[in-house]
Amino acid sequence: MMDIIAQACEMRVAVEAFISHARRYFYEVMLSGYSCPDCKGALVMAADGNCKCTGCDNEFDPTIAFQRCSDCGGKVRLKICRYECVNCGQIARSRFVFDGNVFDKEYFKQKMHLSREKKNQQRELIIEELIENRSDPLEADYIDFSAVEGLEDAIDELTLLPQLAGFIPLCKGFDLKRYQQHLQAHIGYFEVCFDDIPQLEEDARLDRIWRFVAVIFMEHLGTIELYQEDEVIYIKRKNEAD
Repeated sequence: MMDIIAQACEMRVAVEAFISHARRYFYEVMLSGYSCPDCKGALVMAADGNCKCTGCDNEFDPTIAFQRCSDCGGKVRLKICRYECVNCGQIARSRFVFDGNVFDKEYFKQKMHLSREKKNQQRELIIEELIENRSDPLEADYIDFSAVEGLEDAIDELTLLPQLAGFIPLCKGFDLKRYQQHLQAHIGYFEVCFDDIPQLEEDARLDRIWRFVAVIFMEHLGTIELYQEDEVIYIKRKNEAD
């Protein structure tokens, strides 16, 4: 039974090989009558729109160097992705391009640069608008355990449980508002590592616990976003446009 798929693949390989030989032969013929402008050495085609001297390794565009406008005889130049006459603007079909397109690298390099600048400007504008339109910071009161009658006694009773006794000293002296203001001063719209936020208290362990409690509180209020990668916690300010 005839394997049509296998024969089609063989034909494709044969056609590609033929095109490759045809391209190489085309370039040899087109460059045979020209030599390097610098050393008069032989030329070989390196790529569409670019030839190379075998003597001095000089590389240049043969269309711009050797071809002239068929209407006025003027020099041609590459504009975006086609050649045109410098004098009359007539489009010139390159005799040195086999079956591809030649692109003006400087033009596209400049366009990419302008595109990146435009995106950065738009990004900065959005950030400025978000900063101007953001709500006022949440005012959180100092945690006063004596404000609720019997609360301190109830907390003291918890110390009778050995597994909870170690947590009670952590609550005393914790100023949530102070820590919120400290965190807001160091958290922006770009991710910041939790451990990179400077501490407020001399006790590094206690300060880390209080910072973490404040971060969790702010995350529940929707003012910041949290996510974790491995053992590292990242924080950023909530995008209010969301």
